[in-house]
Amino acid sequence: MNRLGELCVFGWNGVFLQVDLSRNKAVAESYDASLALNFFGGRGFAAKILWDRLKPGTDPLSPENKLVFAAGPLTGIGLPNSGKFVVAAKSPLTGGYGDGNIGSAAAVQMRRAGYDAVIIEGKAETPVILHVKDKTAEFIDAKDFWGLSTFETEDQLKSIYGHSAGIVSIGPAGENRVKFATVISQEGRSGGRPGMGAVMGSKNLKAVVFEGSESLPIAQPKEMKELSAAGYREVLTLPLYTFWKRQGTMSTIEWSQENSVLPTFNFREAVFDKADKIGGFAMEKIKVSNRGCPQCNMTCGNVVRDSDRKEAELDYENVAMLGANIGLGNLRQAAALNRIADELGLDTISLGNVLGFTIEASQKQLISEKLDWGKFAEAKELIKDIAYRRGLGATLAEGVQAAAAKIGNDAGDWAMHVKGLEVSAYNCHAAPGMALAYGTSAIGAHHKDAWLISWEVHTDRGSYGEEKINKIIEMQHIRGGVFESLTVCRFPSISLGLELQWYTRFLRATTGLDFTLNALAEMSERIWNLIRAFWIREYGSKWSQEMDVPPARWFKEPLTEGALKGAKLDLTRYNIMLRQYYQKRGWDERGIPKKSTLKRLGLEDVAKQLNKHVNLAE
Repeated sequence: MNRLGELCVFGWNGVFLQVDLSRNKAVAESYDASLALNFFGGRGFAAKILWDRLKPGTDPLSPENKLVFAAGPLTGIGLPNSGKFVVAAKSPLTGGYGDGNIGSAAAVQMRRAGYDAVIIEGKAETPVILHVKDKTAEFIDAKDFWGLSTFETEDQLKSIYGHSAGIVSIGPAGENRVKFATVISQEGRSGGRPGMGAVMGSKNLKAVVFEGSESLPIAQPKEMKELSAAGYREVLTLPLYTFWKRQGTMSTIEWSQENSVLPTFNFREAVFDKADKIGGFAMEKIKVSNRGCPQCNMTCGNVVRDSDRKEAELDYENVAMLGANIGLGNLRQAAALNRIADELGLDTISLGNVLGFTIEASQKQLISEKLDWGKFAEAKELIKDIAYRRGLGATLAEGVQAAAAKIGNDAGDWAMHVKGLEVSAYNCHAAPGMALAYGTSAIGAHHKDAWLISWEVHTDRGSYGEEKINKIIEMQHIRGGVFESLTVCRFPSISLGLELQWYTRFLRATTGLDFTLNALAEMSERIWNLIRAFWIREYGSKWSQEMDVPPARWFKEPLTEGALKGAKLDLTRYNIMLRQYYQKRGWDERGIPKKSTLKRLGLEDVAKQLNKHVNLAE
């Protein structure tokens, strides 16, 4: 039995580990069953922890910020794609809530060590590694690791702790507090786009090593074993499985090119004349293996030999952003840029934005550096300058929003971000629904929460109507709430079509409790509103509807190439759509949750706190 009491005996460990790096202290703490039932885990736990424990206005790079690793009730259970956890903190890039999920043995090992979340605050005097092993936590001198790449760090730590240990680390980018530095595991698993690596670096925390030997609390172990085996078999029978194993997300390059959504030349265009050189079929010709997260049988990491003859792991987002978006039509070279970013601990999506923005600034003679599209050597050196904050790299390390503000002129119009987080790899000149999904994502311009683009392209693409708004909210609940809080990978369901009812069955066998899809949607809505409240508490009177509007480029500059030449978004219609979204969410015209909405979701205390920062509508 765990520590959640009679109401909720199984599924959750019922324990968080609270770590204070300033005092080299780690204390296990039990939490109440209501937290598990209302927020489930992963993103839900992270958002609640940050809301409850972080003082408003905290500097994201100060010792007071909390770095949270959080898992859900399905994490580590032997079911399809359950080796994930969330890393979260107040974001140094956006100033709001920031998180990302990582598929890593670290997630499984943290749960087996007996913890559903590890909460890290303070700052070590000198670089340290945190070693969590079952009921012990050890602080290890990391001076010999500081400055190493993430690959080197993990390799050395595995030589000490063994290959079964779960390890997350930062590279030089995190050490130097690059605002879009991420946390890396297993040579290519990356999480925390809004600067979670920078938060980790600000605490002088080089790596966390997890080792656990406890069994996870499962209500119906026999049924769970049978159900898990059936789930794995079901994934293998899904129609798209064979092609997925060949290309994973890389087939999206061809799809995006065909449908004029491929980010090209800093999102100025939506088709790339060398798309066939960097797509899924080109990748298959140089592919050497697949990689995946723990407990996955649909491995999405395509491993190739890059231009340096080293192994690099590819997916759609990093190839689109480090290929087409910077005008680079050589897949092996794009792979090398991706590997270097992973070694340094940089988010590849934000990086591709920053590089594209900088090349455009050079072309417009707004900076003195001479850069051009498709130049591999130039991009490679600039990436290193960003990670080490050298010269122009110091400015770019702050992200495109800050860089545009420093450059001035009209640079803000083509700095591709929402709320400070750079746009992921879908051009929305002709996709108003996806633009709204970016505008209202929980962390800034990210596709993870609502990948509407495929549905939109195949329905009424040009519409700004109600059906799209409903679909966005549905996707945000499923993708951004359910999967992020259970916490398991969304790919079996959203990429291959595994029915959602599998997850209610998994939950029943794991927890012994019945959860309907409607109950999970309500849980997701609660988390979504809490995250929204966190943003508004941080921004206060500065918050406005403008925070949810995507980059001006999509509204002002029509496409000049491809089948959709001349397309651009309509700002008036977008704003009408946004206000309708607010109404359906139960938010006011500023995009702030109403008191009645928060009360309905059991967030009365959140309403009281938030009302101190902004006047809430009834």
